[in-house]
Amino acid sequence: MSYKKYQADFLFTGYEMLTQEHVLITDENGVVIDIVKEAEAGDAIEKLQGILTPGFINCHCHLELSHMKGLIPEKTGLVDFVFKVVTQRHFPEEEILNAIAVAEKEMLDNGIVAVGDICNNTLTLPQKQKQNLHYYNFIEVSGWLPQVANERFERSKRNYNEFAKIQNSKFKIQNALAPHAPYSVSEDLWKLIQPYFQNKTTTIHNQETAFEDEFFKTGNGDFERMYAMMKLDNSFFKPSGKSSMQTVLHNLAGAEKVILVHNTFTKEEDVEKINSYSNITGQQFFYCLCVNANNYIENASPPVAMLRNLNCNMILGTDSLASNWGLSILDEIKAIRKRFPTVTTLELLQWATINGATALSLHDKLGSFEKGKRPGIVLIEQSMQGNITPISTPRTVKYPL
Repeated sequence: MSYKKYQADFLFTGYEMLTQEHVLITDENGVVIDIVKEAEAGDAIEKLQGILTPGFINCHCHLELSHMKGLIPEKTGLVDFVFKVVTQRHFPEEEILNAIAVAEKEMLDNGIVAVGDICNNTLTLPQKQKQNLHYYNFIEVSGWLPQVANERFERSKRNYNEFAKIQNSKFKIQNALAPHAPYSVSEDLWKLIQPYFQNKTTTIHNQETAFEDEFFKTGNGDFERMYAMMKLDNSFFKPSGKSSMQTVLHNLAGAEKVILVHNTFTKEEDVEKINSYSNITGQQFFYCLCVNANNYIENASPPVAMLRNLNCNMILGTDSLASNWGLSILDEIKAIRKRFPTVTTLELLQWATINGATALSLHDKLGSFEKGKRPGIVLIEQSMQGNITPISTPRTVKYPL
Protein backbone atom coordinates (compact mmCIF):
# COMPACT_ATOMS: atom_id res chain seq x y z
CA MET A 1 0.00 0.00 0.00
CA SER A 2 1.19 3.49 -0.86
CA TYR A 3 1.07 6.09 1.92
CA LYS A 4 0.90 9.88 1.94
CA LYS A 5 2.36 11.77 4.88
CA TYR A 6 1.51 15.37 5.75
CA GLN A 7 3.14 17.64 8.29
CA ALA A 8 2.21 21.26 8.95
CA ASP A 9 2.81 23.96 11.56
CA PHE A 10 -0.40 22.78 13.27
CA LEU A 11 -2.64 19.76 12.77
CA PHE A 12 -6.29 20.15 13.72
CA THR A 13 -7.80 16.68 14.12
CA GLY A 14 -11.45 17.71 14.28
CA TYR A 15 -11.26 17.76 18.08
CA GLU A 16 -7.89 19.16 19.12
CA MET A 17 -4.98 21.19 17.77
CA LEU A 18 -1.69 19.29 17.56
CA THR A 19 1.74 20.81 17.02
CA GLN A 20 4.09 20.27 14.08
CA GLU A 21 5.76 17.24 15.62
CA HIS A 22 2.71 15.24 14.47
CA VAL A 23 2.27 13.70 11.02
CA LEU A 24 -0.99 12.74 9.32
CA ILE A 25 -0.75 9.48 7.38
CA THR A 26 -3.32 8.49 4.75
CA ASP A 27 -3.48 6.02 1.91
CA GLU A 28 -3.23 7.32 -1.65
CA ASN A 29 -7.03 7.87 -1.72
CA GLY A 30 -7.04 10.07 1.37
CA VAL A 31 -8.33 7.48 3.84
CA VAL A 32 -6.83 8.21 7.26
CA ILE A 33 -4.39 5.58 8.50
CA ASP A 34 -2.98 7.25 11.60
CA ILE A 35 -1.51 10.34 13.26
CA VAL A 36 1.99 9.71 14.61
CA LYS A 37 4.98 11.61 15.94
CA GLU A 38 7.48 12.72 13.31
CA ALA A 39 10.12 10.37 14.70
CA GLU A 40 7.82 7.42 13.90
CA ALA A 41 6.69 8.59 10.47
CA GLY A 42 9.69 7.64 8.39
CA ASP A 43 10.66 9.50 5.25
CA ALA A 44 8.80 11.11 2.31
CA ILE A 45 6.88 13.55 4.52
CA GLU A 46 5.20 16.44 2.69
CA LYS A 47 5.93 19.53 4.77
CA LEU A 48 3.36 22.35 4.64
CA GLN A 49 3.02 25.79 6.18
CA GLY A 50 -0.23 26.54 7.96
CA ILE A 51 -2.99 24.57 9.70
CA LEU A 52 -4.03 21.17 8.34
CA THR A 53 -7.71 20.49 8.93
CA PRO A 54 -10.41 18.09 7.75
CA GLY A 55 -12.62 19.45 4.97
CA PHE A 56 -15.26 22.01 5.93
CA ILE A 57 -18.99 21.30 6.31
CA ASN A 58 -21.42 23.95 5.03
CA CYS A 59 -24.59 23.17 6.96
CA HIS A 60 -26.84 25.76 5.31
CA CYS A 61 -26.85 26.83 1.68
CA HIS A 62 -29.37 27.66 -1.04
CA LEU A 63 -27.44 26.53 -4.11
CA GLU A 64 -30.49 27.07 -6.32
CA LEU A 65 -30.30 30.85 -5.68
CA SER A 66 -26.72 31.22 -6.92
CA HIS A 67 -27.88 33.15 -10.01
CA MET A 68 -29.13 35.94 -7.72
CA LYS A 69 -25.66 37.01 -6.59
CA GLY A 70 -25.61 40.78 -6.14
CA LEU A 71 -29.21 41.13 -7.29
CA ILE A 72 -30.72 42.09 -3.93
CA PRO A 73 -29.32 45.18 -2.17
CA GLU A 74 -27.69 44.74 1.22
CA LYS A 75 -29.42 45.49 4.53
CA THR A 76 -33.00 45.59 3.22
CA GLY A 77 -34.31 43.67 6.24
CA LEU A 78 -35.79 40.18 6.07
CA VAL A 79 -39.29 41.06 4.88
CA ASP A 80 -38.13 42.93 1.79
CA PHE A 81 -35.37 40.36 1.18
CA VAL A 82 -37.83 37.45 1.21
CA PHE A 83 -40.23 39.31 -1.07
CA LYS A 84 -37.45 40.02 -3.57
CA VAL A 85 -36.32 36.38 -3.57
CA VAL A 86 -39.87 35.18 -4.21
CA THR A 87 -40.57 37.70 -6.98
CA GLN A 88 -37.15 37.99 -8.66
CA ARG A 89 -35.74 34.45 -8.62
CA HIS A 90 -37.11 33.45 -12.05
CA PHE A 91 -34.32 33.42 -14.65
CA PRO A 92 -33.73 31.35 -17.80
CA GLU A 93 -32.91 27.80 -16.73
CA GLU A 94 -29.54 27.77 -18.49
CA GLU A 95 -28.39 30.78 -16.46
CA ILE A 96 -29.51 29.15 -13.23
CA LEU A 97 -27.75 25.85 -14.02
CA ASN A 98 -24.52 27.63 -14.96
CA ALA A 99 -24.59 29.64 -11.74
CA ILE A 100 -25.15 26.47 -9.70
CA ALA A 101 -22.09 24.84 -11.29
CA VAL A 102 -19.92 27.91 -10.63
CA ALA A 103 -21.14 28.12 -7.03
CA GLU A 104 -20.39 24.45 -6.36
CA LYS A 105 -16.86 24.92 -7.71
CA GLU A 106 -16.44 27.91 -5.40
CA MET A 107 -17.31 25.71 -2.43
CA LEU A 108 -14.89 23.00 -3.59
CA ASP A 109 -12.14 25.60 -4.05
CA ASN A 110 -12.77 26.83 -0.50
CA GLY A 111 -12.29 23.43 1.11
CA ILE A 112 -15.97 22.52 1.57
CA VAL A 113 -16.68 18.79 1.30
CA ALA A 114 -20.34 18.55 2.34
CA VAL A 115 -23.40 20.79 2.13
CA GLY A 116 -26.80 20.95 3.79
CA ASP A 117 -28.67 22.40 0.84
CA ILE A 118 -32.16 23.90 0.79
CA CYS A 119 -34.16 22.79 -2.26
CA ASN A 120 -37.43 24.35 -3.45
CA ASN A 121 -37.11 22.78 -6.90
CA THR A 122 -34.97 20.19 -8.70
CA LEU A 123 -32.66 22.59 -10.55
CA THR A 124 -29.61 21.55 -8.49
CA LEU A 125 -30.20 17.88 -9.27
CA PRO A 126 -28.09 17.71 -12.49
CA GLN A 127 -25.07 19.18 -10.69
CA LYS A 128 -25.47 16.93 -7.66
CA GLN A 129 -25.61 13.86 -9.88
CA LYS A 130 -21.98 14.60 -10.78
CA GLN A 131 -21.17 13.66 -7.17
CA ASN A 132 -18.54 16.29 -6.44
CA LEU A 133 -19.75 16.85 -2.88
CA HIS A 134 -21.67 15.11 -0.13
CA TYR A 135 -25.18 16.61 0.09
CA TYR A 136 -27.98 16.54 2.60
CA ASN A 137 -30.90 17.83 0.53
CA PHE A 138 -33.48 19.61 2.64
CA ILE A 139 -36.57 19.69 0.45
CA GLU A 140 -38.17 22.87 1.70
CA VAL A 141 -41.87 23.11 2.38
CA SER A 142 -43.79 26.34 2.81
CA GLY A 143 -47.42 27.35 2.75
CA TRP A 144 -48.89 29.74 5.29
CA LEU A 145 -52.51 29.46 4.27
CA PRO A 146 -54.19 26.28 5.60
CA GLN A 147 -56.14 25.81 2.37
CA VAL A 148 -52.94 25.31 0.30
CA ALA A 149 -51.42 22.71 2.64
CA ASN A 150 -52.16 19.67 0.49
CA GLU A 151 -51.03 21.33 -2.74
CA ARG A 152 -47.75 22.53 -1.22
CA PHE A 153 -47.08 19.18 0.41
CA GLU A 154 -47.64 17.28 -2.85
CA ARG A 155 -45.30 19.63 -4.71
CA SER A 156 -42.54 19.17 -2.15
CA LYS A 157 -43.08 15.41 -2.07
CA ARG A 158 -42.60 15.27 -5.86
CA ASN A 159 -39.30 17.10 -5.47
CA TYR A 160 -38.32 14.76 -2.63
CA ASN A 161 -38.99 11.73 -4.83
CA GLU A 162 -36.80 13.14 -7.61
CA PHE A 163 -33.85 13.66 -5.26
CA ALA A 164 -34.39 10.21 -3.79
CA LYS A 165 -33.61 8.71 -7.21
CA ILE A 166 -29.89 9.45 -6.85
CA GLN A 167 -28.47 5.98 -6.21
CA ASN A 168 -25.10 4.26 -5.90
CA SER A 169 -23.33 7.52 -5.27
CA LYS A 170 -19.65 7.58 -4.37
CA PHE A 171 -20.64 10.44 -2.08
CA LYS A 172 -23.40 10.21 0.50
CA ILE A 173 -26.67 11.83 -0.63
CA GLN A 174 -29.45 12.16 1.95
CA ASN A 175 -32.87 13.78 1.76
CA ALA A 176 -35.54 15.04 4.14
CA LEU A 177 -38.48 17.41 4.03
CA ALA A 178 -37.83 20.63 5.93
CA PRO A 179 -40.19 23.41 7.04
CA HIS A 180 -39.11 26.81 5.77
CA ALA A 181 -39.84 28.90 8.88
CA PRO A 182 -42.41 29.21 11.68
CA TYR A 183 -44.12 32.08 9.85
CA SER A 184 -44.54 30.21 6.56
CA VAL A 185 -45.88 26.76 7.52
CA SER A 186 -49.47 26.23 8.66
CA GLU A 187 -50.43 23.68 11.30
CA ASP A 188 -52.14 21.65 8.55
CA LEU A 189 -48.92 21.55 6.56
CA TRP A 190 -46.82 20.63 9.60
CA LYS A 191 -48.94 17.50 10.08
CA LEU A 192 -48.34 16.42 6.48
CA ILE A 193 -44.57 16.84 6.47
CA GLN A 194 -43.71 15.38 9.88
CA PRO A 195 -43.42 11.74 8.66
CA TYR A 196 -40.73 12.82 6.17
CA PHE A 197 -38.20 13.90 8.78
CA GLN A 198 -38.77 11.12 11.29
CA ASN A 199 -35.40 9.72 12.46
CA LYS A 200 -33.58 12.10 10.09
CA THR A 201 -32.06 15.55 10.24
CA THR A 202 -34.37 18.41 9.39
CA THR A 203 -33.81 22.15 9.42
CA ILE A 204 -35.76 25.39 9.84
CA HIS A 205 -34.98 29.09 9.53
CA ASN A 206 -35.25 30.41 13.07
CA GLN A 207 -35.74 33.90 14.54
CA GLU A 208 -33.93 35.65 11.71
CA THR A 209 -35.59 38.99 12.47
CA ALA A 210 -36.99 40.67 15.56
CA PHE A 211 -40.39 40.91 13.85
CA GLU A 212 -40.72 37.12 13.93
CA ASP A 213 -41.22 36.88 17.69
CA GLU A 214 -43.34 40.02 17.71
CA PHE A 215 -45.72 38.45 15.21
CA PHE A 216 -46.18 35.23 17.21
CA LYS A 217 -46.53 37.06 20.51
CA THR A 218 -48.91 39.83 19.43
CA GLY A 219 -49.90 39.32 15.78
CA ASN A 220 -48.32 42.67 14.92
CA GLY A 221 -45.12 43.90 13.31
CA ASP A 222 -43.54 43.97 9.88
CA PHE A 223 -44.70 40.47 8.98
CA GLU A 224 -48.18 41.91 8.54
CA ARG A 225 -46.71 44.01 5.74
CA MET A 226 -45.11 40.92 4.20
CA TYR A 227 -48.39 39.02 4.09
CA ALA A 228 -50.08 42.06 2.58
CA MET A 229 -47.35 42.34 -0.09
CA MET A 230 -47.90 38.66 -0.94
CA LYS A 231 -51.68 39.14 -0.94
CA LEU A 232 -52.20 36.54 1.80
CA ASP A 233 -55.26 36.76 4.02
CA ASN A 234 -53.84 36.36 7.48
CA SER A 235 -57.12 36.69 9.38
CA PHE A 236 -57.07 33.02 10.47
CA PHE A 237 -53.90 33.50 12.56
CA LYS A 238 -54.15 33.58 16.36
CA PRO A 239 -51.03 34.74 18.23
CA SER A 240 -49.66 32.22 20.74
CA GLY A 241 -48.20 34.79 23.10
CA LYS A 242 -44.87 32.93 22.87
CA SER A 243 -41.78 33.27 20.69
CA SER A 244 -41.89 31.73 17.22
CA MET A 245 -39.63 28.79 18.13
CA GLN A 246 -41.45 28.05 21.37
CA THR A 247 -44.70 28.09 19.38
CA VAL A 248 -43.66 25.50 16.78
CA LEU A 249 -41.14 23.42 18.72
CA HIS A 250 -43.56 20.53 19.26
CA ASN A 251 -43.97 20.18 15.49
CA LEU A 252 -40.34 19.05 15.20
CA ALA A 253 -41.07 15.87 17.16
CA GLY A 254 -39.58 12.74 15.65
CA ALA A 255 -36.59 14.27 13.89
CA GLU A 256 -33.36 12.74 15.13
CA LYS A 257 -31.54 16.04 14.68
CA VAL A 258 -32.75 19.59 14.08
CA ILE A 259 -30.66 22.38 12.56
CA LEU A 260 -31.89 25.82 13.63
CA VAL A 261 -30.57 28.34 11.11
CA HIS A 262 -29.61 31.98 11.77
CA ASN A 263 -30.93 32.36 15.36
CA THR A 264 -30.16 36.06 15.05
CA PHE A 265 -32.74 37.08 17.64
CA THR A 266 -32.91 33.88 19.70
CA LYS A 267 -33.19 34.55 23.44
CA GLU A 268 -31.83 32.65 26.42
CA GLU A 269 -35.32 31.49 27.38
CA ASP A 270 -35.72 29.96 23.89
CA VAL A 271 -32.52 27.95 24.30
CA GLU A 272 -33.57 26.81 27.75
CA LYS A 273 -36.93 25.67 26.37
CA ILE A 274 -35.21 23.81 23.52
CA ASN A 275 -32.77 22.18 25.96
CA SER A 276 -35.64 21.01 28.15
CA TYR A 277 -37.49 19.65 25.13
CA SER A 278 -34.33 17.92 23.90
CA ASN A 279 -33.82 16.23 27.27
CA ILE A 280 -37.33 14.80 27.05
CA THR A 281 -37.27 13.70 23.40
CA GLY A 282 -33.61 12.76 23.01
CA GLN A 283 -33.34 14.93 19.89
CA GLN A 284 -30.15 16.82 19.09
CA PHE A 285 -30.45 20.51 18.23
CA PHE A 286 -27.76 22.40 16.33
CA TYR A 287 -27.46 26.17 16.00
CA CYS A 288 -26.23 27.12 12.54
CA LEU A 289 -24.54 30.52 12.26
CA CYS A 290 -24.56 32.36 8.94
CA VAL A 291 -23.07 35.61 10.16
CA ASN A 292 -22.24 37.13 6.79
CA ALA A 293 -25.81 36.60 5.60
CA ASN A 294 -27.19 38.11 8.82
CA ASN A 295 -25.04 41.17 8.21
CA TYR A 296 -26.04 41.29 4.53
CA ILE A 297 -29.78 41.11 5.22
CA GLU A 298 -30.40 42.54 8.70
CA ASN A 299 -27.12 44.23 9.62
CA ALA A 300 -27.23 42.12 12.79
CA SER A 301 -25.33 39.26 14.41
CA PRO A 302 -26.55 36.21 16.35
CA PRO A 303 -25.99 36.02 20.14
CA VAL A 304 -22.83 33.94 19.88
CA ALA A 305 -21.68 34.59 23.45
CA MET A 306 -25.01 33.44 24.88
CA LEU A 307 -25.11 30.33 22.70
CA ARG A 308 -21.57 29.42 23.77
CA ASN A 309 -22.33 30.01 27.44
CA LEU A 310 -25.28 27.61 27.21
CA ASN A 311 -23.09 24.94 25.55
CA CYS A 312 -25.14 24.85 22.35
CA ASN A 313 -24.07 22.63 19.47
CA MET A 314 -22.68 25.20 17.04
CA ILE A 315 -22.26 24.72 13.29
CA LEU A 316 -21.64 27.01 10.32
CA GLY A 317 -23.34 27.84 7.02
CA THR A 318 -22.95 30.31 4.19
CA ASP A 319 -26.61 30.82 3.22
CA SER A 320 -26.99 31.72 -0.49
CA LEU A 321 -25.24 34.00 -2.94
CA ALA A 322 -28.44 36.06 -2.86
CA SER A 323 -27.55 36.95 0.73
CA ASN A 324 -23.78 36.63 0.90
CA TRP A 325 -20.70 37.81 -0.95
CA GLY A 326 -19.30 34.29 -1.31
CA LEU A 327 -19.61 30.63 -0.30
CA SER A 328 -16.66 30.16 2.02
CA ILE A 329 -16.79 28.63 5.49
CA LEU A 330 -13.38 30.16 6.21
CA ASP A 331 -14.86 33.60 5.49
CA GLU A 332 -17.64 32.81 7.98
CA ILE A 333 -14.98 31.92 10.55
CA LYS A 334 -13.18 35.20 9.91
CA ALA A 335 -16.42 37.16 10.30
CA ILE A 336 -17.12 35.49 13.66
CA ARG A 337 -13.58 36.17 14.88
CA LYS A 338 -13.93 39.83 13.90
CA ARG A 339 -17.22 40.29 15.79
CA PHE A 340 -16.52 37.86 18.64
CA PRO A 341 -12.74 37.82 19.23
CA THR A 342 -12.98 35.62 22.34
CA VAL A 343 -14.11 32.65 20.22
CA THR A 344 -11.02 30.51 19.67
CA THR A 345 -9.75 29.05 16.42
CA LEU A 346 -10.10 25.60 18.00
CA GLU A 347 -13.82 26.14 18.64
CA LEU A 348 -14.47 27.59 15.20
CA LEU A 349 -12.76 24.71 13.45
CA GLN A 350 -14.77 22.23 15.54
CA TRP A 351 -17.96 24.01 14.43
CA ALA A 352 -16.76 23.91 10.82
CA THR A 353 -15.82 20.21 10.79
CA ILE A 354 -16.89 17.53 13.27
CA ASN A 355 -19.94 19.43 14.58
CA GLY A 356 -21.21 20.03 11.05
CA ALA A 357 -20.53 16.43 10.03
CA THR A 358 -22.47 15.23 13.07
CA ALA A 359 -25.41 17.51 12.30
CA LEU A 360 -25.64 16.13 8.76
CA SER A 361 -25.12 12.52 9.94
CA LEU A 362 -21.82 12.35 8.06
CA HIS A 363 -19.54 11.91 11.06
CA ASP A 364 -18.83 8.31 10.06
CA LYS A 365 -17.08 9.64 6.93
CA LEU A 366 -16.15 13.28 7.46
CA GLY A 367 -15.29 15.90 10.03
CA SER A 368 -12.16 14.48 11.68
CA PHE A 369 -8.87 12.73 11.03
CA GLU A 370 -9.87 9.36 12.48
CA LYS A 371 -8.79 5.99 11.15
CA GLY A 372 -10.92 4.83 8.23
CA LYS A 373 -12.45 8.23 7.46
CA ARG A 374 -11.86 10.12 4.21
CA PRO A 375 -12.68 13.69 5.28
CA GLY A 376 -10.67 15.61 2.74
CA ILE A 377 -7.56 17.55 3.74
CA VAL A 378 -7.47 21.34 3.74
CA LEU A 379 -4.50 23.60 4.46
CA ILE A 380 -5.27 26.98 5.99
CA GLU A 381 -2.42 29.18 4.78
CA GLN A 382 -1.41 32.59 6.11
CA SER A 383 -2.24 31.55 9.67
CA MET A 384 -0.33 32.86 12.67
CA GLN A 385 0.74 30.60 15.54
CA GLY A 386 -2.20 28.30 14.99
CA ASN A 387 -4.75 31.09 14.63
CA ILE A 388 -6.80 32.10 11.62
CA THR A 389 -6.11 35.65 10.47
CA PRO A 390 -7.98 38.07 8.17
CA ILE A 391 -5.67 37.07 5.31
CA SER A 392 -5.86 33.29 5.83
CA THR A 393 -6.79 31.28 2.73
CA PRO A 394 -7.88 27.64 2.27
CA ARG A 395 -6.11 25.24 -0.09
CA THR A 396 -7.44 21.76 -0.67
CA VAL A 397 -4.60 19.27 -0.35
CA LYS A 398 -6.79 16.21 -0.94
CA TYR A 399 -10.43 15.98 -2.03
CA PRO A 400 -12.41 13.18 -0.35
CA LEU A 401 -12.84 11.25 -3.61
